[in-house]
Amino acid sequence: MKQVIVVNTALKLPKGKLAAQVAHGAVGAYLDASETAQQDWLAEGMPKIVLGATSAEDLLRLKAAAAERSLPHCLIEDAGRTVIPEGTITCIGLGPAEDELLDELTGDLKLL
Repeated sequence: MKQVIVVNTALKLPKGKLAAQVAHGAVGAYLDASETAQQDWLAEGMPKIVLGATSAEDLLRLKAAAAERSLPHCLIEDAGRTVIPEGTITCIGLGPAEDELLDELTGDLKLL
């Protein structure tokens, strides 16, 4: 079990903003998971990985693929209160889910 958060690297977010967006993605995807997946992931120490994608379109494709496979996910669109406009797609949280299922979707992406 793990969780993967994929960030839109085209935005070149400041470190603090990036950290906040990744946290939003992690929490949102966790809340979308079944109680069993949540508990299993918590018991394993909440493993997660942060990867980069080059565009919002990449994140939208991941969202569609996750939905098609019934994987927990949460696409993050910024509220627009600080450095980027409202509605900007910043990241997507995927899982917690089995490693193999997430690797099918994100295995070709690079670590952030």
